Amino acid sequence: MSDADIQETLSAHPFAVTLERVAAAIAQAGLILFHRFDHQAGAQEAGLAMPPTTVLFYGHPKGGTPIMLAAASAALDLPLRVLVREREDGRTVIAFHPIGAVLRRAGVPEALAGRLDPAQRILLDAVRP
Repeated sequence: MSDADIQETLSAHPFAVTLERVAAAIAQAGLILFHRFDHQAGAQEAGLAMPPTTVLFYGHPKGGTPIMLAAASAALDLPLRVLVREREDGRTVIAFHPIGAVLRRAGVPEALAGRLDPAQRILLDAVRP
């Protein structure tokens, strides 16, 4: 996978605000926030330092199930994920793999492959001023 396979967007907000805005956008869209994976906390438990870095796992069975039924290997990339991290310069970014392209590579039919794109577009709106 190349950098072109990653959508990274600078947030207009600091890390904590970005994380909460993204989580709120997920909830407001009627999606389920399945898990927050706090990499910084894991690093601290191992005695290591890491800038704030959290991955949110989100989606909805109504959207993902038909896709996984069409191509079982799509389950490797679902639920959706978004990385929220603070860069070395103190700015916050969000990043994700554009799911439509990922699903097409997994053999998901075109009619279903773009079905989850709106669930990622809400993330971009959440980090705007």
